Amino acid sequence: MADAFSLRCYCFIDRMQAQYAAFVGTITQGDLPVEGMAALYVEMAPGNEVFRVVDIAVKATEARPGAQIVEREFGMFEVHSLNQAAVIEAGQVVLDRLGLKKEDRIKPEVVSTQVITRIDPYQSQLINRFRRGSMLVPGETLLVLECAPAAYINFACNEAEKKANIKVIHISSVGRFGRMWLSGSESEILTAKNAAEAALRGLEGIQG
Repeated sequence: MADAFSLRCYCFIDRMQAQYAAFVGTITQGDLPVEGMAALYVEMAPGNEVFRVVDIAVKATEARPGAQIVEREFGMFEVHSLNQAAVIEAGQVVLDRLGLKKEDRIKPEVVSTQVITRIDPYQSQLINRFRRGSMLVPGETLLVLECAPAAYINFACNEAEKKANIKVIHISSVGRFGRMWLSGSESEILTAKNAAEAALRGLEGIQG
């Protein structure tokens, strides 16, 4: 690989939660995931490398591709299956072909978190204009969490849903930063925030 290559994100989701899987289904252009599937997200630079790497992953196992995205700087792909072993194997084949270990990925960083209580009706309407998940209802507490690299936000959101009774409003996982918007009661949102931050801190990697 060229010296410029960077494994920006490599994260395994063991079991997609119900809301998270439903949200991904609204934005994916590939194979549709369902609750309970395992998934792997890989982000890299330069972005064009993603085409070759996706081909390697889907030829190796039964894992199906849900996303293949190249934007100005980075490329990202996702594969999933009800068979966890197939997803793990697809990831290992990719790492082997790249001559890398998962620890060579960039360690995720929580860039910012905002907890907004008793969301204003006008603010909720503005957010509802771009959301692809649940409606944000006035009076709820809103969590906006931002991380880098961007694709790790998928892992953070899924882990938050495991631990807290929240609603997934929107997830943005492409570009330099990833963001998620979750809503619920103040106590549940604080639980979700802590779960997401702990999940990201627990991933090993190099400093970006």
